[in-house]
Amino acid sequence: MNLFYKLSILMGLVVVISNYLVQFPIQHFGLNEILTYGAFSYPVTFLITDLANRAYGKLVAKKVVYIGFTIGVLLTLFVSTNFSDIISIRIAVGSGVAFFIAQNIDVQIFDSLRKKIWYAAPLASSIIGSITDTFLFFSIAFYATGIPWITLAFGDLAVKLFIALIMLIPFRLLINKINDFSDSSVSEIKN
Repeated sequence: MNLFYKLSILMGLVVVISNYLVQFPIQHFGLNEILTYGAFSYPVTFLITDLANRAYGKLVAKKVVYIGFTIGVLLTLFVSTNFSDIISIRIAVGSGVAFFIAQNIDVQIFDSLRKKIWYAAPLASSIIGSITDTFLFFSIAFYATGIPWITLAFGDLAVKLFIALIMLIPFRLLINKINDFSDSSVSEIKN
């Protein structure tokens, strides 16, 4: 299985896991109104998108987003959506909308900065993508529900921004390895 398919499947799985975990506020240290467990897994999607973009370019990175989106939404609907609970449905819808828009923004920003110093593209695209994703998701999923969505959004965003910095480490370690994949398999994926 080549890198493209691995990244696409991994993207879908991270989305499903994050959609499930966002339903659970952290119950320690008084963080229950500012942070959910989903904040820790979701930033990995930006790493996946950025690796696909670095390895294959913008068009293939978008394909990874679309496949991840499809896998993530379908599995979320079947795994973690309780159709008798409106908040659960709103989480699924909010996740899909926020993911699709934020990931496409990430692809565009990364592509425009790809020729800069190695960390500029993944850092800038992940930060702007995280901001977009966070506020779209939390407003769609939790607005007018009584859930403290604004404080949850800011707590979530703080963790995402911190993880965006940490994700530079695996990105840097993997970019040399993924260059080998891009040369041999990019032509089959673009078609």
